[in-house]
Formats: sequence, C-alpha cells, structure tokens
Amino acid sequence: MLTIFRLRRQNAWIVAAMLLGLAGSVAQSVAAALSDPEVDNLVRRSYQYVAMYNVNNKFALKQGGWNSCVADTRLKDHTMREIARPNNDTLYISCLLDLRADPVIIEMPAFDSKYVSLMVTAYDHYVNIPMSTGQGDFRRAEKMLVFSARTAGYKGEPVKGVDRRFEASGDFVSAVFRVMPHANEPERFKRIAGAMQSVKLITLAQFRGGKPKPLDDIRFPPVGKTDADVFGNNLLEVMQFVFNHTSFGPNNALDQAVVAAYAPLGVVPGRTFDAAQAATLDGARLRAAAERIAAAELAKTNNPDFGKQMQLLFQPKGQMTLELLLSQSVIGPIGMPAREALYPPVVTADGKPMNAMHDYVIRMAKKDLPPAKAFWSVTLYDVQNGFFIPNERKKYSVGENAGMKLDKDGGIEIVIAAQKPAGVPEENWLPIERKDEVIGALMRIYVPDLEKMKTWQAPKAERNGK
Repeated sequence: MLTIFRLRRQNAWIVAAMLLGLAGSVAQSVAAALSDPEVDNLVRRSYQYVAMYNVNNKFALKQGGWNSCVADTRLKDHTMREIARPNNDTLYISCLLDLRADPVIIEMPAFDSKYVSLMVTAYDHYVNIPMSTGQGDFRRAEKMLVFSARTAGYKGEPVKGVDRRFEASGDFVSAVFRVMPHANEPERFKRIAGAMQSVKLITLAQFRGGKPKPLDDIRFPPVGKTDADVFGNNLLEVMQFVFNHTSFGPNNALDQAVVAAYAPLGVVPGRTFDAAQAATLDGARLRAAAERIAAAELAKTNNPDFGKQMQLLFQPKGQMTLELLLSQSVIGPIGMPAREALYPPVVTADGKPMNAMHDYVIRMAKKDLPPAKAFWSVTLYDVQNGFFIPNERKKYSVGENAGMKLDKDGGIEIVIAAQKPAGVPEENWLPIERKDEVIGALMRIYVPDLEKMKTWQAPKAERNGK
C-alpha cells in the first residue's frame, strides 16, 4: 500500500508534470510501477464506485434514461440482471435522477402498506433513507426536492410548495422505493400498485411553470456486465467520470484516500478524460485482483458471525469503513441499514457451502421465526453471480409476498430441492437445477426488533439425503 509520504511525492510529480505538459508520461510510468499491494489498494478503494456506477447506469439504460421513474407491477424474476442479489419480496419504484442542470422534485402519494421506504444513493454507495414507514412517513402525499453541490442555479434554499429538501452526494442518483404490496390481499394490492404508478418526477423549472432545462448530451463510459469487467476494461475512464460527478469532502479520510490513489494515474476531480494521455493499466491484473477480492468477501458470508457485520452495512457517509463499503458493494449493492432491514445469511449446519447437487431444508419453530416488525423472507441465489435460480414456477423466495405456509404449530420448513418432496407445501419449496453450482440463501428481516436481534440466531440449512 502506498505510504502517505509516497502519495504526497507522487502527487507532487503530477503537479510538476502538469506544469511541464508531461502529466501523461508520468502517469504512464507510475501505472507501470504499481506493486501488488498498490493494485489491491486501488481495487478496494474503487469497488464502491464501480459497483454503483454499474448499477445506476444499467437501470438508466433499462428504463430509458435519467429523470424517469418505473414502478413494478409484479415481483422480480430471474431475468433481473442489473444488480446482484435482487429483492423478490417487495415491489420497487426505480427513479433515476440527473441533478446537473436543475433540482428534481419527487412527487409521492400516501401508501396503504405496512412497509415503504425511499433510499437515495449516488455513485459513492453511501445509503440514505430520508423517508420510511418506520420513521412515520408515507401517511400523506409529499414532495421532496433533490439536488447536489453542483446543481446549477440552486443552493439549497426553501421552495414554496415543497415539503422536504435532500442534498445528494452525486449528480446521478438512484431514488428507490421499496413497497410491501400485500400480495395476499387482492384489493389492497390493487390500491398499492395504483399508488405506485402515481409517483413522478418534475424539475424545479417545471414546478415553477416553466420548461425543463435542456440537458447537454453526455457520454457515459461503458458499463460492465460484471464489476470485474470495468476493472479489466475501462477503470480509469469510469473513475474520472465518477470523480467529476461526486462530492468529495476535504476532511473525509476515505474521500481523500481514493483521490490520492488516483492522482498519480492522472485521474483527478474536474479533469476531462483523455485516453491518449491516460495511464495504461494492466486490465488483466486489475480484473484478477477484483475477482480475488470479491471471492474473499463472498466467502465471509458463510461465517455465522457475518450476520453481526451485516448490521453495520448500508449507512450514510461518515458512518462507514472501507471494509464495510467493500463488503456491501460486493455482496449486493444498495441495501438498507439495520433499522430498516437486516440480511442475515443462512449458512449450513455442516459449515460447507450449499451446492445444487444436494437438497436442503431450513427449519424454524414458531419461537425461532425472525423478529420482524414488518415481515421477513428467505431468498435463494447462485453465489457466483448473485442471481435468482431460474425455474418455471418463478419461485425464488419464501415469505409473505412470494408465498409461504406455516405449519399447525406456527413454524415453517423451507425446502431447497430439485423436486418437491411429498408433503411439502408448494409455497415453501425453492426449486433448483441439479448441477454442480454453489448456491446461497439470504434472509431479509424488515424493520427488525434490534433488541431481540441481539440474541436471535438465523436458522441453518441441513442437507437432505446423501
């Protein structure tokens, strides 16, 4: 890892080179001299930005661009590929905001649901929950104005007719609603789905009766199919774009550390990326480092103690360490903090990773059910990609919305199997394809009782048969 002295010395080289018009050649030489620990440092400090750049921009591409909202009408299925470990127990409203030219106002209704939250996240992957039912919100219609430090012509002043203001840490932001649809109550589901469709975005200029300010054409660096693709193909281009559209605090140690790591490579906030002048990194080396680091983070989820760490994830800026940011960016971007949801993994009783060559059962007696004030679920994924396991039934999770059936004593058995065993309710069967594939189950506990969570233990999956 670069020492502070060495970082300062390399930054001084960059300044001197800029004055002499030689920044490109200096950056080239610095890139070529990166040691293995320096490459690891670069990957670790970049992962949060790469993951969220991929997520936010993939959603923008899918739903037709920025300053748009798309509301679900049904739960996600295995065709969902924009994000690892997606949610299958709530409906989403995905809003993508471009805050460069004008603030954007989110107009939202009241919701007849026992769980709704709004999460705002920029490329830096710090998670903010400005509104949720747990905080007493969504009982009435409201308008929230969102802006960034670079939003043209707006400095945070009150706007008549707007209920809330929120300063985002970046210019390109995802504002994601999670809504429990009460799928087992058809009339209520219909009301909730209708309310979701009424969420809309309007710029401040439009709100004041004018026309929306034109957005200049902006070229986004290509996204990657995976985060490793960005590390291997166009890391410097992506990070230059991120640097130009993200707020970095002068007194924030993590912010300054990532800026310092990139300065010797010619990537600094406010600069235009020039491929001819940019450093040439060894993409294969960066990709290998990213894959190795991601694999190590995923391996931690099979440790029973990892559930305790999960309670520290998905916090606002100033409340996160680099290690936690890395974990949440690898495991599943844009989750929620502990007061809103917890995500304990279901590990195996024998300590071995689950594999689709075998069947498993997850048992919970009534007293062992998760202490959720809203609701809970168990979702199955393939570990390598974090996607749902494809199946004709489109059954990927067990819970109140995706379907579950408690036994006569109030407990439940959830079966992970290639074929449904006799006597197992359809609702409690998670299908798999019989093949050599590592799989993993993740719980979601919405509005957990944090006091009870101190002693509650997540269930373990027991292998069925040989």
